[in-house]
Parts: sequence; structure tokens; C-alpha cells
Amino acid sequence: MKKYALITGSTGGIGEAAARQLASEGWNLYLHYNKNECKAASLFKELSDTGIEVIPIKADLERADGPEELTKGVYQLDAIVYASGTASYGLFTDMDDDSMARMIQLHVASPLKLARDLIPRLLRNPSSQIVLVSSIWGQTGAACEVLYSAVKGAQISFAKALGKEMAGTGLRVNCVAPGAVATPMMSAFTEGEISDLEAGIPMGRLARPKEIADSISFLLSDKSSYVTGQVLSVNGGWYT
Repeated sequence: MKKYALITGSTGGIGEAAARQLASEGWNLYLHYNKNECKAASLFKELSDTGIEVIPIKADLERADGPEELTKGVYQLDAIVYASGTASYGLFTDMDDDSMARMIQLHVASPLKLARDLIPRLLRNPSSQIVLVSSIWGQTGAACEVLYSAVKGAQISFAKALGKEMAGTGLRVNCVAPGAVATPMMSAFTEGEISDLEAGIPMGRLARPKEIADSISFLLSDKSSYVTGQVLSVNGGWYT
């Protein structure tokens, strides 16, 4: 029987790696994107050529109506991977209202609304999964990333609570909490800053996007059939 997963943020570093990983495992994919149409078109063609069904969906999840636009294109569904997200750097007291509203919409309101509206479709299956890509900063917090820490912490609390609520239905809900990952999000840092960052990570390097994708794959698989409401930390020992 065909399996379908929705991946939001499929043109981001982690979303793209997750798309490739799940495609290699035979998942059919709804691939959400927003602005990066050229990269999206290239990824869709690449994965379609592997023989799976790929359904592109464009929606702006920083807008209140974004989740509704996305769900219009989703029919059969077995899993959601919420990998959309951008970081926000700077002092919390310098954050303007618009920046705060967009971050809260993207990281909190949109995944909650998507889950609420798509759970009836997920529950048509004897087993289904939701995985949210949170962050190490949602677990421990970071100075100069207060807003990002707050919204990522909200994702973790959401997964824990919804995991309990859905536990008897066959729907499992979990988070992956990466540390620093070698994705375009790190482009805001200089080489020296990244070297300093790596020096503070016990494993001495940034995570590779595929390592996060492998963790997502595990949480979507039968190998994690008794795992729900949990946070899988993938951070090289940076926070334990």
C-alpha cells in the first residue's frame, strides 16, 4: 500500500535531506515550499525520476491563511514532517512586533493548525506519525535567540501533549531537536564563529543534514512503534 508524507520546508537544508531520505524508502511525498521555486522544481524532478509520486504545494506558512492553502492539496496522508523554520538573532528587546508575529505563526500557529486540520486524515490509517523539527534551543534556551528558543520550546510542549492525547489512536507525535547543522541557516556566521561553535560541541563538528533526516526516518518507521511524545536530541553531545 502506498504511503504519503507531507514535508514542509522541503527546500530548506533539513527538509530537502528528509525528502531525499524518505523518497529512498519508497514514501510518496507532498513537498511544501514557498519562495525558492527554482530549487523546488529541481528537487521535484529529481525525486519524481526515482519513481515515487511527488506533489508540490506552495504556501506561505508565515501567514495565517498559509496552513489552509497547504491542506487543500493534501488527500491520502500517513505522516507529517514539519521542517519549516527560520532563526531569529539579536537581543529580544530589539525584536519588533512584525518579526515576533511571523515567527510565532511559522513555528507555532501554523504547525498546530496543520496538525488539527490533518489529524482526521492521519487517523484513517492504523498507524501514522507527526514529527516536528524543533531545536536544541527549544530544550535549553539561547541568549540572542530568545524568540527562536521560545517558539521551538512551544513545539516540544505541543508534541509531548499531543502525543499523550493521541496515544491510543495509532498516531504518534515526536520531535527531533537538532543542534547546529551544516545548512544555509548557518550562513549568518563567519568561518571563525563556526570554528568556535564546533570547539564547544563534544563531537567537534556540525551535524550533517542527512543525520537529522535519518532521525526523522527512524521516528516515522516501525522501529519507533512504542515512541511517542518524545524529543530525540541530535546534537553531538552538546546538550544532554
